[in-house]
Amino acid sequence: MKILGISLGTKNGNNDTMCRVALEAAKEKGAEIEFIHLMDWNIEYCSGCVACSRGLVMGKGMICTRKDDFNALYEKMIEADGVLVVDPIFESGGTGLFHSITDRMGPGHDTGMLLMLDGKLKEQGKEGLNPRLFRQKAISFVGIGGSDWALRTETDHAMLAMSPGWKVVNNEYFSWCKDVIMQDDKIERMKEIGCNLVEAAQFIIDNNVMVPGSENIDLWKGAEGGCPHCHGNNFYIFPGTNHAVCELCGLEGHLELIDGAMKLVNDESIGPEGQIWHCHDLISGKAAHGKDIFENEGRLMNLYKDPEFQARKAHYTAVCEPTPPPSKA
Repeated sequence: MKILGISLGTKNGNNDTMCRVALEAAKEKGAEIEFIHLMDWNIEYCSGCVACSRGLVMGKGMICTRKDDFNALYEKMIEADGVLVVDPIFESGGTGLFHSITDRMGPGHDTGMLLMLDGKLKEQGKEGLNPRLFRQKAISFVGIGGSDWALRTETDHAMLAMSPGWKVVNNEYFSWCKDVIMQDDKIERMKEIGCNLVEAAQFIIDNNVMVPGSENIDLWKGAEGGCPHCHGNNFYIFPGTNHAVCELCGLEGHLELIDGAMKLVNDESIGPEGQIWHCHDLISGKAAHGKDIFENEGRLMNLYKDPEFQARKAHYTAVCEPTPPPSKA
């Protein structure tokens, strides 16, 4: 078994240290460990060129126009049985670097989109994708902040697991942690998180769990959240109603106070499982999302041939030129 730790903080800072605390605990349970200080790697932001989604829906393969270290990072994550991401908290949520790897993960590495590509390749009489791309994975997240401004962290972090459909084991944040290495309770919690990751990864190995078909497998080891599906606690509440959507998995329902705790409840009028089938980490939800992407990409490609579309683009392009960056002036 291999556990990969990824730290997005300063070199040998709190995030590196706490990531190594968890990795040491994983090693003591028999796991092989690897550590990446991600700021050493060249990870560019996603340009939004949509080459990845078009490549998948057209059966051409996994394509990215960025030529940097992201693909190597993805390969490291795919090779590992469990992944731990430790990220500093700058502005209440995930860092810019974290958002970049999340953006790059989807849709180009979305399991639903990859299954569509796998099907297209086989329809063409070609070999399908390597099954390792569909192997389930245990992943945990920890955010470390220097104040109490951290409430968006859990949602931001777990979003990375949505595209590949990986199982989140722990997703936590530590506040007021400038001196975290001296806070014994946090040290012990990081050890527990490392051990939990090993146990979850072992379950996946022992049962040969694949992402397709793992909808009912729950490896969660954290506190029960307000969302019954992903344990998320951030919701968009439609103004003037109790109608809400989980900002993480997309489950839609209504908020209700149950046994003193606020919970997101499915609308039973649409079926016994409500809208869970549409959640973004499930193959059923990915299929629906992939169908929408395919239709919209096709519509956009056809629009480029439309004279009215061309005229509008030309008109607004001529309104003003972009200011050149000083570095290229």
